[in-house]
Amino acid sequence: MEFHSKLLQPLPESRTRGCNGPLPFYMTYPDYRGAENEERLLRDLEYLQQIYPGEVRRCQRRIAEILDRTDYEGSMIYDEYPDRYSLQALAKSMCRILENEEGNAPAEDMVQVLLCNEVYKRRHGGRRGSFLAWP
Repeated sequence: MEFHSKLLQPLPESRTRGCNGPLPFYMTYPDYRGAENEERLLRDLEYLQQIYPGEVRRCQRRIAEILDRTDYEGSMIYDEYPDRYSLQALAKSMCRILENEEGNAPAEDMVQVLLCNEVYKRRHGGRRGSFLAWP
């Protein structure tokens, strides 16, 4: 009888899951793969960025280099909800830098989309800087 009473005793929380709290709801889904799924998504994004047209790829690399300057712990790009206007201002400043370097400015909307993609990659553990070495 003593053996069965020990079986029915709840284990301390630290011994049941190896963490200090209950599992988040999404980890209880049957098809949850966690970091493996995130890594697969980032690889997919990086592959799709490889097939961007040449000029867009050059802009993407330069945007990644410029973003390296604002990539530090506590940067606004790592805020839970980055400020839309701050991202737009950063995109405008990148447009000015690209215009000064190349003579013609790319479309600001394109720069903003490329910036958001790069911020997404960095927030989710993607490689810093450029994605792969492509000419």
